[in-house]
Amino acid sequence: MFTIVFSLEKSEKYDARDVERLQQDDNWVESYLLGRHNVVDETLKMLDESFQWRKEFSVNDLNESSIPRWLLELGGIYLHGYDKEGNKLFWIRVKYHIKDQKTIMDKKKLIAFWLERYAKRENGKPITVMFDMSETGLNSIDMDFVRFIINCFKVYYPKYLSKIVIFDMPWIMNAAFKIVKSWLGPEAVSLLKFTSKNEIQDYVSVEYLPPHMGGTTSPTESAPKTDENEKVDSKMKTFKKPLSVFKGPLLHISPAEELYFGSMESGEKKTLIVLTNVTKNIVAFKVRTTAPEKYRVKPSNSSCDPGASVDIIVSPHGGLRVSAQDRFLIMAAEMEQSSGTGSAELTQFWKEVPRNKVMEHRLRCHTVESSKPNTLTLKDSASNMSDKTSEDLYLQLNRLLESNRKLEDQLQRSIWFQQLLLALTMVLLAFVVSFFYSLYS
Repeated sequence: MFTIVFSLEKSEKYDARDVERLQQDDNWVESYLLGRHNVVDETLKMLDESFQWRKEFSVNDLNESSIPRWLLELGGIYLHGYDKEGNKLFWIRVKYHIKDQKTIMDKKKLIAFWLERYAKRENGKPITVMFDMSETGLNSIDMDFVRFIINCFKVYYPKYLSKIVIFDMPWIMNAAFKIVKSWLGPEAVSLLKFTSKNEIQDYVSVEYLPPHMGGTTSPTESAPKTDENEKVDSKMKTFKKPLSVFKGPLLHISPAEELYFGSMESGEKKTLIVLTNVTKNIVAFKVRTTAPEKYRVKPSNSSCDPGASVDIIVSPHGGLRVSAQDRFLIMAAEMEQSSGTGSAELTQFWKEVPRNKVMEHRLRCHTVESSKPNTLTLKDSASNMSDKTSEDLYLQLNRLLESNRKLEDQLQRSIWFQQLLLALTMVLLAFVVSFFYSLYS
């Protein structure tokens, strides 16, 4: 250990606080040694890469103000709960991640923020990574981001990984995941656990699972909040007050006041509204905006079952700019149990529902100011895959998805044609039977 500390002590490439901590924290040194099987030369290489990354990322200075507010509120990356072995859960909700070079650095900083916060508090206790891949598509594939997360556990936070639980992975991701396995290496691959809704409770108790996994934890409770067992300073509490959920009599709505669309220069400006039904009946809802020609809202007119949550995606049409003057109105009304929830039924329902039975809540639009792009380049020694290869894979998967869509269309047309042919055959048969019957009679 003395050799390791002495070798790093006088280098200006590192943050002095990290070197000082290495001198005092035997557990930290041990985690790096175990990460390289007690081979000192390999451990020094890992420490060199890790400490340079820590200084370039300013890991020791990361706090909640280092992360854009909209990204914290989105709830795509957070710590919450424990698995059945008592390991802390680190959640990554993949559907909220859209590949975007303008925001990738902020997302990496958010990963580093939570891992560093946990590492300093727990000092060596294992962590279980929960990759929630439900409702994801090709636009969520970002090989650079995945490679960064892998590097975090292989180089920057070695020996912290307990296992990786992957929930509901779409088949379209299989090709990309073969590449990911090659980056992980044999030892880490053995930690992968692929699960579905029927199997997830083998690893995590229902109390720590969100509703779409069969659990009881609302996304609006777990995602933006700091876990109840964490030591939160007063500054963090003050920061999170504006992120509170609007608690209406029919729906809880998150965010409570403003929709954050990212920077004006960002190519991807989608945002999310989460509605949670707090009644015992179905609640119909509509989303209106003062600028309907500017925004696409999906779904804009639907219903929410008792106790369930609905994600509403709001995105500006291409080329149109978000304005702080734009407003959104969410209208909600409780439906009778016998009422249908189809398009026609909802249209009729809104024509007849009394005004005093309708809950209304308004949201403002907010555009986060852009910041200068970070020119940091990461060393990816764990990867032998070039960015071009990743892009080629992405294009191939896109083409595969498009081919699959065309085949589904052809199949539907073929089924329709067969049904038509069968109907015509039956009509012809009935005509022939009727003709011979009348002839003989």
